[in-house]
Amino acid sequence: MSTDSQLSSTDHEHRGRLPFDPIDEAAKRWDQRYPETARMHAVTSLMRVHQLVLTELDELLRPLNLTFARYEVLVLLSFTRHGSLPMGKIGERLQVHATSVTSLVKRLVDAGLIERSPHPEDGRTVLAGITARGRSVLEEATEVITGAQFALSTMTTEQCVELSRMLRGPRSAAGDF
Repeated sequence: MSTDSQLSSTDHEHRGRLPFDPIDEAAKRWDQRYPETARMHAVTSLMRVHQLVLTELDELLRPLNLTFARYEVLVLLSFTRHGSLPMGKIGERLQVHATSVTSLVKRLVDAGLIERSPHPEDGRTVLAGITARGRSVLEEATEVITGAQFALSTMTTEQCVELSRMLRGPRSAAGDF
């Protein structure tokens, strides 16, 4: 194995890129031992694209002190009539565990992008509400995200629509909606 100092400039520029598709190679080997190769290939591809897209979106949002998960909370709050929701509803709508919501909200509160307040009618419930600063950062972040085409710039609008349609069945079957 060569070290960084031994790599040519061409090798160095392409470091990290394989000369073959590892998912295709895994599928060939999988097919020799197990059934459902097409589904294994699809799931592995889907998970890899998820990693790639999330990494790119997080990198784009880093200068705004956001992650895509925190961005989603801001978007959700901005879509509500009053700009706030009970913490439990945030988890329900974003389909994440309450512990994750607590962590996301804490970071957003610390950044001054949302604030917590008691629910006016239910003393046991805490509301998370977007602040004016949060709305401003949300607008800036949305420009960044949409400018990067949600990290799916290699896909046409029609392909994105078709992908969403194709994924609707598995989501529904899993009880997503």
